[in-house]
Amino acid sequence: MQMETKEIRIGFYVCHCGSNIASMVDCPEVARFAEKLPHVALSRDYKYMCSDPGQELIQRDIKEHHLNRIVVASCSPLLHEHTFRTAVEKGGLNPFLFHMVNIREHDSWVHTDRQEATAKAKALSRAAIRRVVHHKVLETKQVPIHPEVLVLGGGIAGIHAAMTLANAGKKVFLVEREATIGGHMARFDKTFPTLDCAACILTPKMSAVGAHPNITLWSYSEVTKVDGFVGNYQVTVKRKPRYINEELCVGCMECIKTCVYKEPKFADEFNEGLGKRKPIYVPFPQATPQVVLIDPETCLNLKTGKCKKTCVEACADRQAIDFTQKEEFKEIKVGTIIVATGFKPFDAERVPQYGYGIHKNVYTALEVERLVNASGPTGGEVIMRDGRKPESVGIIHCVGSRDAKTNRWCSRVCCMYSLKLAHLIKEHTGAEIYNFYIDMRTPGKGYDEFYEKLLDEGVHFIRGRVGEVTDWAYTKEEEGKLVLRVEDTLAGFVRRIPVDMVVLATGLEPQADAQNVRRMLNMSCGTEGFFLERHPKLAPVSTFTEGVFIAGCCQGPRDIPDTVAQAGAAAAEVLALIDKGHVDLEPNTAYVREEDCSGCKSCIPLCPYTAIAFIDASSKAAINEALCKGCGTCVAACPSGSIVQNLFEDEEIFNEIEGVLAYD
Repeated sequence: MQMETKEIRIGFYVCHCGSNIASMVDCPEVARFAEKLPHVALSRDYKYMCSDPGQELIQRDIKEHHLNRIVVASCSPLLHEHTFRTAVEKGGLNPFLFHMVNIREHDSWVHTDRQEATAKAKALSRAAIRRVVHHKVLETKQVPIHPEVLVLGGGIAGIHAAMTLANAGKKVFLVEREATIGGHMARFDKTFPTLDCAACILTPKMSAVGAHPNITLWSYSEVTKVDGFVGNYQVTVKRKPRYINEELCVGCMECIKTCVYKEPKFADEFNEGLGKRKPIYVPFPQATPQVVLIDPETCLNLKTGKCKKTCVEACADRQAIDFTQKEEFKEIKVGTIIVATGFKPFDAERVPQYGYGIHKNVYTALEVERLVNASGPTGGEVIMRDGRKPESVGIIHCVGSRDAKTNRWCSRVCCMYSLKLAHLIKEHTGAEIYNFYIDMRTPGKGYDEFYEKLLDEGVHFIRGRVGEVTDWAYTKEEEGKLVLRVEDTLAGFVRRIPVDMVVLATGLEPQADAQNVRRMLNMSCGTEGFFLERHPKLAPVSTFTEGVFIAGCCQGPRDIPDTVAQAGAAAAEVLALIDKGHVDLEPNTAYVREEDCSGCKSCIPLCPYTAIAFIDASSKAAINEALCKGCGTCVAACPSGSIVQNLFEDEEIFNEIEGVLAYD
């Protein structure tokens, strides 16, 4: 590799980018301007610098003209900085003796005056040329990747990602906060548009996860701390007490049968509170792991100490019940993390005009999923809270979605699951079904055909946002009914439609603790609270934290096929890292000049990546290059100026500023 020499010879290239830049910037004029600047040995303009011929041009010029600095004026470095660095390296030059100028997004695309835009391109190019003179030879560093993986969340995304990795021979830790894996999908009856049984699809995968030798499944557990960096994360997992020894329990359920509570008494969370359970229970028959747990909030022995402990007697031969269990903390080391923490449904009580929690026959979609399910609290019979079978049902779309008062975003799945529930309710009850929608969004494979199927089944579709749900009867036919008042925007008048049952198609929201997870993993969130990907098109499952990937509805609302596809993509990214064996670290990190460091420690709490430590032996600060992301916070804050950042040293920055402000 060619090293830095005393004579600076800069090659300057300006890209037309087709017409993206050339339509507003006189590229040949910029090239003629640059060739007269100090140290510029060669200046060219070319239509597409990022093309193979453009890159080959740079490589050839480096060798033929003995260039030792390269500047390319084109588009955003986010897109092609890596491309040009690779070309420079292939030409025999250190890739960090290259600098890129953005004259597309920063110039051509934001101006309407060609003369002024050309003048700005000249100034930006002059700044880059002055800056690159002071670039130094830098080398990327490699960090080995620990081959084990943490998957955070046991819904369908976490399950698919874990199975993909485990089947590839990788060791996986799957951590789920609930007592069983399966997530929201485990509560569904059928899946749209094919109406496949959700349990038939999901439970075999759940069982495979529980039995896989490469997967350590920790349910009823939470990640509480993550330290380290890509390839070497130290993770602390809190395992909450089940009061059951998982290794001894065989899932015989005898303890549940013999509990002192002869009948289920407490609200069953899995069935959305529509059914009852005992203090000792299994969330649902196909739960994985197939291990009971004891609820400390309702168990007589754990609350009062006064209980006959008939459950202990029933388990005397195995002695799996252990009321002395405490929280356990496990320390594991992983190289990569997949975050698949899912979503939470919108709280329908936030829209009181729809009567949820006020009128007993107003349900959320997830509650209806449990009603129509054969394993649900009513055995698949759609029986309302007042004991009647509905003869008419209204389904309100976009509850907590596409609404400036709640959430502006579209939750993507609500139209389709509303259609599915309309079909299932009609199938179970024969009721008259009304769907109230803003716009019908059915963009997936087979989705529009499913909508047409519902039209053929005689389901009514009324375009308009429901104003309110009341039990006020103005006519005899409204007596004893819930009345939906809605403006039918297609018919052009306000309607009052009486029904027996109302279903609210609630939207999808970020998990309540998404911000805590974001801070723990140094990720970013969008304005709506979902985790933010590195790039929406080119890196949709990567995050700005190296080695941390996202999958499923923690990134944004999506259906099951998209969730599974994204989980597979995240697993593929992890496999690529593990099989490569190391990760390359950019050298634009900060470092401490020890002779200037006063040991004031002011930089340590400012670092968002906890990359700075205080070394007691030397009373100086030190920066871990593997953790440093080159944000520059410590460089700007250091009172003694002892912290310096590669590629952003004072000489480079000051010369760049002078280049922008200079007059020729």
